[in-house]
Amino acid sequence: MESKGETSPAGMTLGRYLASIRTARKLTLREVEEATKREVSNAYLSQIENDKIQQPSPNILHALAELYVVDYENLMELAGYITASQTRKLGQRHGRVATFSEQDLTPQEEAELVEYLQFIRGRKKPGDQSR
Repeated sequence: MESKGETSPAGMTLGRYLASIRTARKLTLREVEEATKREVSNAYLSQIENDKIQQPSPNILHALAELYVVDYENLMELAGYITASQTRKLGQRHGRVATFSEQDLTPQEEAELVEYLQFIRGRKKPGDQSR
C-alpha cells in the first residue's frame, strides 16, 4: 500500500487533485456539502484539499467520485488504499494530459501543466460579472 500523501502520477496529492476537480466543476465547498447531502462537510473537504487529511474514508471518496464524475479507483489509489494498476506497460502513456500525448512529459511537467490550466480557468474574464 502506498504511503499517505503519495502523489499522483501527475505529481498531485489527493487534496490538490480534488481541489482542482472541484474548481473545474465551478463548485464551492458549501455546494459540495449540499450536493452530497452533508455526507462531506465543507470543513472536512477543505482539510482534505489542504492535505491536512490525507486518507479520508472510502465512503467520502466514493461520494466525491460520484459527484465529480471521476474514477473512484483513482481516488482510492491517491489516498493510499490501493496500489497502482500494473496493467500499464512500463513507459506506456496514461493519457491524463491528452493534449500533450505526443510529448514525453515528466510527472513534474504534467503537474505544472495542470496547475497552469487551473490558473487559466480561475482568471476573471473581461466583462465577467459573476466573480
